[in-house]
Amino acid sequence: MTSLLSDVAHDPGSVTRSTSAAAVAAALAAVADAWLPRVAFREDGRWTGLLPADEAAALLDPSAAADVAGAQVWLLTWLPGQGTPLHDHGGSAGAFAVVRGALTEDTVGGPAGAVREVSVELSAGRVRPFGPHHVHRVTNRGTVAAVSVHAYTPALRQMSTYALESGVLLHTGTERAGVDW
Repeated sequence: MTSLLSDVAHDPGSVTRSTSAAAVAAALAAVADAWLPRVAFREDGRWTGLLPADEAAALLDPSAAADVAGAQVWLLTWLPGQGTPLHDHGGSAGAFAVVRGALTEDTVGGPAGAVREVSVELSAGRVRPFGPHHVHRVTNRGTVAAVSVHAYTPALRQMSTYALESGVLLHTGTERAGVDW
């Protein structure tokens, strides 16, 4: 049986690909019972917790250790009404998997001057990959608490926030790892 996280072919002439952030998020969602006791819920804002790479790797198939080592993993909880502002991931690609509840993702796109938001609801079991230039907002618009696992490659170093006004995406701020979170 091959690992969910293994893209390595077994012939000597094959090219080895690293595991995507989506595969890491999906694999960790599949073993959520092992890390769910770590999470907490806070009335005053979303709870976030970094899952160290070695601990994440220990939960998965040993063949995934190198791939997980190249990712940064965050566990997040969302009470009804909690969410993020529009933001990017500072050039990191990533993915998140909804483990419990449902989350709504608003993404932005379109030509300059005509940028618009598109919403999609992601229920438990859904995985949402995104590239390094993705701008979105994630919100729990439901009535029950939600839990998600997020993987980023490379690790998050900064995140910028935005506002959408009259079809224009406006940069409103930047947060840096080690300074703002």
